[in-house]
Amino acid sequence: MRVGAFLLSAQFPGQGQSEALERTLAATTAAERSGLDSVWLAEHHFVPYGVCPDAATLAALLLGRTRRIGVGTAVSVLSTGHPVKLGEQAALLHLTSGGRFTLGVGRGGPWIDLSVFGTGLAAYEEGFPERLDLLLRWLREGRVDADGPQFRFPEVAVVPRAGEPVIPAEPAGYAEPLSRESLGGWLGLGAEPEAALRGFPRQRHERGALRRRPAASAPAPAGPPVVVACTSPGGVRTAAERGLPMLLGMHSGDDDKKEMLAAYRAAWRAAGRGEEQLAGVEREHVAAGVAQVADRTAGARAELLRAMPGFFADGLGAHRTVDGQERRMRDPYAYTELLCDLHPVGTPRGCADRLLATAERTGIRRFALLTEGSGDRAATLENIARLGAEVLPQLG
Repeated sequence: MRVGAFLLSAQFPGQGQSEALERTLAATTAAERSGLDSVWLAEHHFVPYGVCPDAATLAALLLGRTRRIGVGTAVSVLSTGHPVKLGEQAALLHLTSGGRFTLGVGRGGPWIDLSVFGTGLAAYEEGFPERLDLLLRWLREGRVDADGPQFRFPEVAVVPRAGEPVIPAEPAGYAEPLSRESLGGWLGLGAEPEAALRGFPRQRHERGALRRRPAASAPAPAGPPVVVACTSPGGVRTAAERGLPMLLGMHSGDDDKKEMLAAYRAAWRAAGRGEEQLAGVEREHVAAGVAQVADRTAGARAELLRAMPGFFADGLGAHRTVDGQERRMRDPYAYTELLCDLHPVGTPRGCADRLLATAERTGIRRFALLTEGSGDRAATLENIARLGAEVLPQLG
């Protein structure tokens, strides 16, 4: 099982926006230290629900500050941005991070963002498949043109190509290069270390162990993994027809996940895709959720019920629709209670059992868990540390 942290960069009531962003930075380095598999970054505009407006930009910063952990977007919104621009960003991050970047995409919502960025409601309601196909072509081909309703341009070269060999990550440690003398002294080789080191295999530190660099003749990777946020039958069909794994939302319980997985398999087969590939893609589905670890289940629930309803009321309530129509919002307290019921919120053993039960019932084995539900920096870092030290070892 692969467990990661889902980071909204949430601005809780009474907090500043820099405070929310700094908590995301600290949570990412804490997640890497704690042994989590990944962090997933959200993207929102004009609302305190999340103060990161460009998940790919924030991913670039976090990839530069870490060495092992994967960084993904959950999601980069295709309805308000140009697919080619996002494809260029994704290729750049994939190549320069040693292949640690995952691009999660979605169509977003019918928000005022569509008006501000000039794409319009049609980009949200009808345009997602075309935008996704253009993005995938950019990540997989060497030259691309477009002749669709939304995008028309002559053939251009893809630079940089996502399929080029990734640049291996350098070992973490020294910020400044070592001199010949200091290197020799550090290794006990004297002032002329080159002769002693000649023929010594170059290595890099990854996942806690020294591993030999890949040979230059190794096959080039296919580019960054892409996952699609799916909240409707149309989204499930779009992902399955293109052979892409799904990112399922926090509101989905195990029964909802099973229904969406069944719909995915049906759409996969209807598109004529082979059964031999299906199992591999299904291992890459990601389920978003909430995680709060405490000594007692009641304490974990109380922490979230104290902080999250106010955050939901302020954050979700700030959304404005593009057409000005009023939108009914979930009851914030009831929604928080639902999330506590659906996800790993409780003791370390209880959290592990909840994740194992979801994996057994649905087959999903990748999770992106919201760990900042307390709204407090110190509590978030402690939650991540306990998730890594007390929950992950029980997952087997």
